[in-house]
Amino acid sequence: MCKATIYEARNNFSALVKRAEGGEPVELTRHEKPVAVIISYEEYKRQKPKKSFIERMAELRKKYADVFEDPTFEGLPVPEDGYDDEKYLKKLDEMWG
Repeated sequence: MCKATIYEARNNFSALVKRAEGGEPVELTRHEKPVAVIISYEEYKRQKPKKSFIERMAELRKKYADVFEDPTFEGLPVPEDGYDDEKYLKKLDEMWG
């Protein structure tokens, strides 16, 4: 993978696009941190778009419609909290304190 700063990319954009067209991704950095990638259009088309949370939930509702429509289904059991109040506060303090 080729790396270039934003400044270099601005001055050599055509050359970097040609590299990406040839199949080599170009990583763009700002202050030595990656911020973007130039890829070929073919590579872009191969990327799978990520589904939103709402789309995934709709798929699950459709997939498990028989379970949700069952009148005897009362939901999934929620496990009991494993900590009493004192242990819970101590655990929070360890995590965030």
